[in-house]
Amino acid sequence: MNKTKMVYFEKEDILHLTITDEAEADSLEISPNITAELNEFGELIGIEIIQASSFIRDTILESAQIKLLKQG
Repeated sequence: MNKTKMVYFEKEDILHLTITDEAEADSLEISPNITAELNEFGELIGIEIIQASSFIRDTILESAQIKLLKQG
């Protein structure tokens, strides 16, 4: 059964992606505002993105700009 779910906390502007419902034993900041959540074996169980709206906007704009530049 797929345990993946995504929750957006609008007030805090946090996007939380849960891959499994295992308990979080550790976390690792993989870039500013992005944290990987790990289980007791060091396996990825979730991702938290702070300032998610800016991150998603910037990521989409960057991807669109790259595609437009490749076409030109």
